[in-house]
Amino acid sequence: MATIGDTVTLIRRAPEATAETRDPRTEPKKDRQGRSYATGRRKNAIARVWIKPGSGQFTVNGRDQLVYFARPVLRMLLSQPFASVKREGQYDVKCSVAGGGLSGQAGAVRHGISRALCLFEPALRPQLKAGGFLTRDARVVERKKYGKAKARRSFQFSKR
Repeated sequence: MATIGDTVTLIRRAPEATAETRDPRTEPKKDRQGRSYATGRRKNAIARVWIKPGSGQFTVNGRDQLVYFARPVLRMLLSQPFASVKREGQYDVKCSVAGGGLSGQAGAVRHGISRALCLFEPALRPQLKAGGFLTRDARVVERKKYGKAKARRSFQFSKR
């Protein structure tokens, strides 16, 4: 029969870190090729993003990032998550993006990169969260209403 002393030592002993007790949020999530996958969204654009360690190669819809996103502002948008966690040029990014315009697509890719980085290196989550990269920007275009020229603009008024 167990004594009170045995019970106290059982309570004081910390549980062993097994596969069942590990926190899944601190474990990297990678596929067989060593990549992390995430989906990013912005306006009407949806981006599917895969990242893996590499030389910094960036492919969008089978084309180089410099060709697809020609405007420097859009390219700067894509590099922001890497710059905030000081990982520029350490990951290869492959993404396919559809819907919306170029600005929305760049925002969707940025969102996808941030989420994929969190899955690849869970320790980076607080930095990315503080930078606002993990929050999905919910702003979308307001629909046009009947009796109006646009969403809110009225037709020109004439007294005649």
